[in-house]
Amino acid sequence: MTPVMAPAFRRNLVFSSLGERAASPTIARLMAMALGNPDLLSLAAGFTDNRTLPVVEVAEAVAALARRTGEPEYLQYGTNMGRPRLRQLLGEHLRRWEPSLDPADSASRVFITNGSQQALYLAVQVLCDPGDIMLVDRPTYFVFLEMLVGLGVTARSLPVDADGSSSLEGVRGLLDRMERTGEIERIKAVYFVSYFSNPSGRCLSVDEKTDLARALKERGLLPPVIEDAAYRDLYFADRPPAPGVVGLPDWSDFPCLYLSTLTKTFATGLKVGYGYCTDSEWLARMLHAKGHHDFGSANFNQAVLEEVLAGPAFERHLARIRPVYERKMQVLHETLEAENLRGCGWHWARPAGGLYLWLEAPPQLETGMDSVFCRRCIEGGVLYVPGELCFGDAPRRNCVRLSYGVLDESRLREAGRRFAAAAREAAGTKTSLD
Repeated sequence: MTPVMAPAFRRNLVFSSLGERAASPTIARLMAMALGNPDLLSLAAGFTDNRTLPVVEVAEAVAALARRTGEPEYLQYGTNMGRPRLRQLLGEHLRRWEPSLDPADSASRVFITNGSQQALYLAVQVLCDPGDIMLVDRPTYFVFLEMLVGLGVTARSLPVDADGSSSLEGVRGLLDRMERTGEIERIKAVYFVSYFSNPSGRCLSVDEKTDLARALKERGLLPPVIEDAAYRDLYFADRPPAPGVVGLPDWSDFPCLYLSTLTKTFATGLKVGYGYCTDSEWLARMLHAKGHHDFGSANFNQAVLEEVLAGPAFERHLARIRPVYERKMQVLHETLEAENLRGCGWHWARPAGGLYLWLEAPPQLETGMDSVFCRRCIEGGVLYVPGELCFGDAPRRNCVRLSYGVLDESRLREAGRRFAAAAREAAGTKTSLD
C-alpha cells in the first residue's frame, strides 16, 4: 500500500504592495518615546493644551441633545457624507472666510471625515497610483509625506527663496526640470499647508498662491489642488488676509479641495474634520472610498459639534484659546532667546498663529532622529520633531520643529532650557546669558 504523503503547506500570508510599503509612522515612535519616559518633556507632538479643552461647551451640547424629544437619532449611525445641518454650519463658517462662495450649494460640497487626516488619505487614494507625483510645499506636514510613501506616491517640493517664500521663477524652474526628465506627465496633484503652516508657521501670501496657479497654467496643467487650512482659525491677533484657493479666481479652473478640522480649534478627541470640494466627481469618488472605510464618521461627535456651531460657543472658545497659545509661543520664544540659542547660530521667526516654531540650526549641525544632537536632547529630557522629516525631497538636515501646544508655561520654559543646553553643548558653549 502506497503511503499517503502529507501535503506541503505553503505560507499564505503574503502582503500586498501597499502592505509592504506600510511602516510605523514616525509620530508613533515620537509618542512612544514621550509616553515611555515621564521625565521627557515633549516639544514634538502637535497636541493642544488640556486646560484649553471645551469641557463646559461639550457638557452643554450633550445636555441639549439629551433634552431633545423624539428619537435619539444622534446615537444611531449617521450618513456617509455627514450630518446635513453640520455641513450647512461648516459651509457658513467657511463663507465667513470666503464670502465669494455660493451659499446655495456650499453644504452640498462639504463632507465630514475622521479628522482632516482621513480626508487627505481619501483625496490621494482616489487620485494617485504608485509612481505618481504630488507637488508639495517646502517644508510641509511630515505625516502627510509619510502617507504618500505608504501609497507609493512621490513628493516633489516646490522651490522656496531664502526667506521660505515660493516664487514664480522657482516654480517655473522646477517644471522645466520635470519636463526635461519626463516627470511632468506624472504630476497628479498639488498640496500645501497655507495658514500658520505645520511645520514652518508661515502663511502663504496671495502672490505665492496666484504665482503657483499661473506657473501650472503656463504649462497647460490643471492638477487637483489640496489646501490644508487646519490652523487658519488659530491666529493670534490678525486674521490671515490671503483667501483660500476656493476663493481665488486664479484657481477657479482647477479642481480644489479645501480641508480643515475642528480638532485643533475645538476638541482633538472628537476627531472631526471636513472638506469643501469644488469638483463633484472628485467628491463623489472620495465618498465612495469613505463608504468602504467607515460608511460615515461618528454621528454622536458630529451632533455635539452641530450644537456647538449652532450657537456662540465655538467663536467664544476660539476667542478664549487664541491668547493662551500666543502666550505659550511667547514663553518658548523668550526662553530660547534668553538661553542664547541665537548666539549658537540658530534662527527662527515668531509665528502669528498656530502651534509651532520652526528652527534652523547652523548648517553643519544635523538634527535627524539618529543624530548625535537628537540623542543629546533625549538624554537631556526633551523631545522635538526633526525637520528633515518635513521635506518631500532634498531634505534639510539642520532644522527642528518645536510645538508649544501641550506643555504648560513652566514646563515650556524647562523644555526650552533643556533644548538650548543641548544646542550650547553641540556648539561648545556651556553657559546661557542669564
